[in-house]
Amino acid sequence: MFENLSDRLGNIFKGLTGRGALSEADVAAALREIRRALIEADVSLEVVRAFIEQVRERATGAEVTRSITPGQQVIKIVNDELVRVLGDTAEPIDLRATPPVPILMVGLQGSGKTTSSAKIALRLRERENKKVLLASLDTRRPAAMEQLQVLGRQIGVDTLDIIPGQDALEIARRAQDEARRGGYDVFILDTAGRTHIDEELMAETTAIRNATSPHEVLLVVDALTGQDAVNLARSFDEAVSITGIILTRMDGDGRGGAALSMRAATGKPIKLIGTSEKMDGLEEFHPKRIADRILGMGDIVSLVEKAAQTVSAKDAARMAKKARKGVFDLNDLRQQLMQMKKMGGMGALMGLMPGMGQMKKAMANATLDEKMFDRQIAIISSMTKKERAHPELLNASRRKRIAAG
Repeated sequence: MFENLSDRLGNIFKGLTGRGALSEADVAAALREIRRALIEADVSLEVVRAFIEQVRERATGAEVTRSITPGQQVIKIVNDELVRVLGDTAEPIDLRATPPVPILMVGLQGSGKTTSSAKIALRLRERENKKVLLASLDTRRPAAMEQLQVLGRQIGVDTLDIIPGQDALEIARRAQDEARRGGYDVFILDTAGRTHIDEELMAETTAIRNATSPHEVLLVVDALTGQDAVNLARSFDEAVSITGIILTRMDGDGRGGAALSMRAATGKPIKLIGTSEKMDGLEEFHPKRIADRILGMGDIVSLVEKAAQTVSAKDAARMAKKARKGVFDLNDLRQQLMQMKKMGGMGALMGLMPGMGQMKKAMANATLDEKMFDRQIAIISSMTKKERAHPELLNASRRKRIAAG
């Protein structure tokens, strides 16, 4: 996430922090490089202009010239402005309404609406103990309704029964009635998408919005679309008044143009980001944490939150007790490797740690990929518990059995 932009900015700041004093010419040269880096990251040009102007105004004033560490002060200013552009504070999904709370999912085909609907449902069920109903309104895409039903079964969330022949508006009204009768806290409406914006799509979405009065209208956007995502968000906002944005495929977006452009260009908050294809691969969007990641400062708070969700208090206490005794066997190694994998793998964890960018690159250059850890888990899993606790038992015949899996 943001690797390309983070690397570019890191190199620019390296030149600033190595100097004892900064002239206006030094700051101007750095700002030109930052501007170029943002444009190459596919950030909207109007956002880049406003961002650079704000940084220039602060960086050429007394705030920097009187600073003991002017280079660090410039970095702080850039960080502050990044947070402002991204939205200042996190804005989670708002459920402060009389149940059942309707959530309308909109966006183009292929943006990840259906998967995001299921991810939100799982998140609300597991983290907020909400009873959720999923309903597909996509009557056009083949097997779209069946796809949502399959996802619902996978995550243990109810889905609305499919009745052939009903149109999207009829399904939306039926979902609302079912949510009321069934005592659901939230019902999520997954609308149909198109390969492009057209009048028919907007008319249908507007009719559904008017009929169900959703508390949240969430636009799902593929982060890899860059600047086009801004125009898309504006079009949907004009038609159906979106309340927030979900950016999918953030794990594959090394540039970050969509994330940096959305809030500033549309005024609508990014509420969630998709960080993996797994059903739990959905995170709240925290502007301060994202800005820190972009500037290579890591995101320790998110790292701690991931660890807390993955490692139970009981397991943590057990491992701490063993560590105090100086005991660590292959059972413990296997458990820790599996926990690391569940938290997103070594690459994801290193991305959350301050100053680990160079080490992450070194790992990639050394061809140390996630599959290596999968192989380690497979090898250890092929052993008996006794062999894991006492590896000295592994003679030739046992090793042959383990190698065979």
